[in-house]
Amino acid sequence: MKIDFEKCGGLVPAIIQDAKTKNVLMLGYMNQEAYDKTIATKKVTFWSRSRNCLWTKGETSGNFLYLVDIKVDCDNDTLLVKANPDGPTCHTGTDTCWGEDNEQNPLLFLTELQDFINKRHEEMPEGSYTTKLFKDGVKRIAQKVGEESLEAVIEACTGTNEQLSYEVSDMIYHLIVLLASKGMRIEDIAEELHKRHDPEWDKKRREAKAKGEMK
Repeated sequence: MKIDFEKCGGLVPAIIQDAKTKNVLMLGYMNQEAYDKTIATKKVTFWSRSRNCLWTKGETSGNFLYLVDIKVDCDNDTLLVKANPDGPTCHTGTDTCWGEDNEQNPLLFLTELQDFINKRHEEMPEGSYTTKLFKDGVKRIAQKVGEESLEAVIEACTGTNEQLSYEVSDMIYHLIVLLASKGMRIEDIAEELHKRHDPEWDKKRREAKAKGEMK
């Protein structure tokens, strides 16, 4: 990775992003020495322009930023640093330097779950329920989706919201397993729903069907 430290007088901006939540935590500056120390220690280190010295985030507060990945932009003069924060990032005590809460969007977990299920599909570890489903085949997985969907319907009509949440979770899990067995991902469904959000979607669909582009 080539970083052009000289373009801006020896320093480059370093945008710090939470590797898990994807939220931007802070902006700092690195020189070559700070970058090298970050790589060596796996703790994000900056060059302090006010103190004119290196400083590792958390060396006083204990709220370290543990390095996950660094990328440089297209001009080679700005860094995107992905890290796992150990506590608040801002010196004022807030999660970010913009006073925002560093909370993960729960929907992002669906991608993590999809990745986990795909890994199960690739490795097929013994003793895994997901592995058993894949071995049972698409028809059995589809049957499980149907069974869990029915249980969700029953809870929606006669159960509590807590029970409904439990059954819908089972349904979505089995649905993702079904998608994985067909070489698809939950993001494919999100993309399809996004298309349907277009006010012209139904018109375009009818036109495509008329042209024979859809079966």
